[in-house]
Amino acid sequence: MGKYNNARVLKGNIPDEITTLKQQPGKNMVIYGSASVVRSFTELGLIDEYQLLVHPVVLGAGKPLFKGIATPVNLKLLKTESYKNGVVVLYYEPAKN
Repeated sequence: MGKYNNARVLKGNIPDEITTLKQQPGKNMVIYGSASVVRSFTELGLIDEYQLLVHPVVLGAGKPLFKGIATPVNLKLLKTESYKNGVVVLYYEPAKN
């Protein structure tokens, strides 16, 4: 399974698999670099916290992170962090409706 000894392939009912993993003790799960997984997990209500990094660069193009989300998700800002290089991290959780 590659060089990551704590990685595993999920098969079957992904929402159930993720819910089971989230209930186990240990560290938090993180999604890096996969807009499609973030979109899917958002629609399934499996994300507890979003950490969005804003970089001080205007590119004029890019890949939308939440493109195609069928139902809007209201977010509650938990905290922010800013760094000397201008990067700002925004921490959000899905708002309780």
